[in-house]
Amino acid sequence: MLAMSEINCIKVLRNQKSLSVNKIAKTLKINWRTAKKYADGEQIPHESNKKKKGMMYEEKWGQIVSDWLAEDQKLKKKERRTNKTIFKQLKEMGFPGSYRTVCYFIADWKNRKEQLEEEKDKNYERLQHPPGEAQVDFGLTEAVKDGKYIDAHCLLMTLPYSNAAFCIPLPGENQECFLYGLKTIFKQLGGVPRKIRIDNLKAAVIKPRRRNEETVFTDEFLQFANYYGFEPQACNSRSGHEKSNVENRVGYVRYNFVTPAPVVEGLEDLAKILEKKLIEDRERMHYQKKRPIKDFRYAEYFFN
Repeated sequence: MLAMSEINCIKVLRNQKSLSVNKIAKTLKINWRTAKKYADGEQIPHESNKKKKGMMYEEKWGQIVSDWLAEDQKLKKKERRTNKTIFKQLKEMGFPGSYRTVCYFIADWKNRKEQLEEEKDKNYERLQHPPGEAQVDFGLTEAVKDGKYIDAHCLLMTLPYSNAAFCIPLPGENQECFLYGLKTIFKQLGGVPRKIRIDNLKAAVIKPRRRNEETVFTDEFLQFANYYGFEPQACNSRSGHEKSNVENRVGYVRYNFVTPAPVVEGLEDLAKILEKKLIEDRERMHYQKKRPIKDFRYAEYFFN
């Protein structure tokens, strides 16, 4: 059995890098069946967190110090307890441990707090999704044709406000396929989203956004956007969380609708399968708004 870090690596290569199972097996030098199992498996093993030991974690002392530190966060820095003050107050309560033990626990508490804040800041921007904003990305899935596995490059569009998804299998990820895929999705949608957020796809982006520079799109993509009337938006470099909705949906579509790989005569058959499955998927209730996903379509786009 693979370690959790190796399983996560396979998942990243499959869901975020869109590598085929053959490529993953070759890259990581593992058996094809092993790569297939963890790349497309429905159940993902969870790494168990080791419970920390010691008096600060197993007795009341850690909770007392945590409460004091949380209280001090509301005060000005000059008014907060120092490590020595905390240790002195603990000794007055009968604490049997050393000053170093207290310092280690405080450092661990602050480190965990910083990690939580960083994760919160990283994800905050994309937690709010206004109506009419779409996210687009490529993903890779498989089908069986003539008794052999074939790779299908799927262009996936999600509408995070309603949680609706559309998916078109394509022979590649070049500009021609990308624009054709968008046009086909608009037809299925019956309209055009107001804004479309993409990562730094080579089919649409010449130069990614930098700190003091805007994204440079290809002329063909800008002409396409002007014709259909939507506003293209690009993610910052190395900021995949800004389109996490579509990235998460790549795996959702693969595991729920095309696993095991369907037998098809060509990409048109696969396109029909995906379209039918996703129409049925939009019949379900929105997890938060308690209305069918399909009911939000008028808020999500303008008619083409």
